[in-house]
Amino acid sequence: MPTVAQLLTAEEYARLPEDGRRTELVRGEILEMNIPRPRHGQLCSRIDRRLGTFAETQGLGHVVANDAGFVTSRDPDTVRGPDLAYISYAKVPKGPLPADEYLEVAPEIVIEILSPTDRWADVLRKGGEYLSAGVEVVCVVDFEDEAVHLYYDRKPSVVLRGGDLLTFPEQLPGFSFPLTELFE
Repeated sequence: MPTVAQLLTAEEYARLPEDGRRTELVRGEILEMNIPRPRHGQLCSRIDRRLGTFAETQGLGHVVANDAGFVTSRDPDTVRGPDLAYISYAKVPKGPLPADEYLEVAPEIVIEILSPTDRWADVLRKGGEYLSAGVEVVCVVDFEDEAVHLYYDRKPSVVLRGGDLLTFPEQLPGFSFPLTELFE
């Protein structure tokens, strides 16, 4: 008789000891992920610096990186760790974020940087989870194609290329990042 794996809650997942693997909790099961390549890290760092500096100097909100976890659904639980996320101070007041639990509030912006091993179907499914959880914009950076894909819950998606500017006018008025600088 086949055994049924016990599904973990977000709280149980948070208490697991660190073992060096990159994982997410997806519908109660641990999903192992590949370690990002250097180009992925470089782009993540560029966006983090630009976005974080803007949000901080404007007093708008938190920018988190490094796969900080967010609960995107319950029963069974899913905890996703985007490459970057922006959460306004209106949702989470200024100050230290939790150190031993995952945020249950949806960030306004989630940024994922494609890796060569990522499959578009998986990325779109994950983006859909973020949007269903209340994220306003899912930004997917495709460095091989030098494009940025913006997905919204109630608006058509947008693809930015070349001399376009990455902006988030509703979430971060005044922020802009030229793609030519991002991909240089």
